[in-house]
Amino acid sequence: MTETWAEPAPTATALLLLGRGTDADSEKGVDCPGELPEPSDPDLVARAKAAKEKLGSSVFILGHHYQRDEVIQFADVTGDSFKLAQQAAARPDAEHIVFCGVHFMAESADILTKEHQKVVLPDLAAGCSMADMAALTQVEKAWDLFTDLGIAGDVVPVTYMNSTADIKGFVGRNGGVVCTSSNAKRALEWAYAKGSKVFFLPDQHLGRNTVVREMGFSLDDCVLYNPHKPNGGLTEQELRDAKIILWRGHCSVHGRFTLDCVNEIRERVPGVNVLVHPECKHEVVEAADYVGSTEYIIKVINEAPAGSSWAVGTELNLVRRVAAAHPDKNVMFLDRTVCYCSTMNRIDLPHLVWALEELVAGRVPNQITVDSDTAHYARVALDQMLALP
Repeated sequence: MTETWAEPAPTATALLLLGRGTDADSEKGVDCPGELPEPSDPDLVARAKAAKEKLGSSVFILGHHYQRDEVIQFADVTGDSFKLAQQAAARPDAEHIVFCGVHFMAESADILTKEHQKVVLPDLAAGCSMADMAALTQVEKAWDLFTDLGIAGDVVPVTYMNSTADIKGFVGRNGGVVCTSSNAKRALEWAYAKGSKVFFLPDQHLGRNTVVREMGFSLDDCVLYNPHKPNGGLTEQELRDAKIILWRGHCSVHGRFTLDCVNEIRERVPGVNVLVHPECKHEVVEAADYVGSTEYIIKVINEAPAGSSWAVGTELNLVRRVAAAHPDKNVMFLDRTVCYCSTMNRIDLPHLVWALEELVAGRVPNQITVDSDTAHYARVALDQMLALP
């Protein structure tokens, strides 16, 4: 029997899954006008090269470590989210910044670049589930609760780079700072010099792992604020006693790694080194041999001796790329289950070709802009991070 494929019904959900339409409540403003090249087009690489050559120095392409190889090959610079935003700011002559990453990264680039520069995200469906877990209205409601309890004056907000411009702006307005996974300890030390409590957004695991593993706190010093429960699911006394109030957010990729993954890989690969990102759960980080940012993971494997074995707990595109770069080392994914970042992985070669060819035609597709007030206060929080000792 022959079956024919049917186009999904044009429901809101189906259209969003196809990358069409707009979700006003999401960090990723899902909308992708225009016709994309077919993924099977054998000329995609040639088209990308030709468009980039025509654009010359007017375009600067940034590629996050988690991007597909087919996209990374056209990046002028690769790196983590903050490094790429800095690189964009360091290229004031580039009229167009094409950011192959996700929405919050492109927002940061827009905040840090000059007014005449235009930041383009090839697929607006490339959002971040972690960033989506902290909406400004929810965070402001939590802050109102702290104010009502009389503790807001003791609380310093700290947000991870993996957050929306709205959240960075909130933190800047309230005397806080942005951090990365590389400088989270320094940012938290700065915050505790200003107040007795920290409100850490949006990744609970980075906050918990940093204060417990690197700053001598106990797990009892941490409370988890759930925005979907009254008062965050916490009592007034718990909020008053807490040293760090963690937002109930997490990375959907790093949250997949479990203690069973670590135990299984150790049984299967004798002498393996377990290397994970601090966005992983606390029990996974505690069981690992090495813990650090994306840049740290790359550095450790670059410097590892030939013949050594490494199980890496981070996004699969990066793990595969690092493994390919070090055929003399046994580099593997920590989990047996393949796990790409689904939104980061949305930017494929057809989207990149489409964006570049639109620029060649004099049209600016998918421009990411942050309103001036939000951008100002987000910049305050980012500049405070840059000023950390």
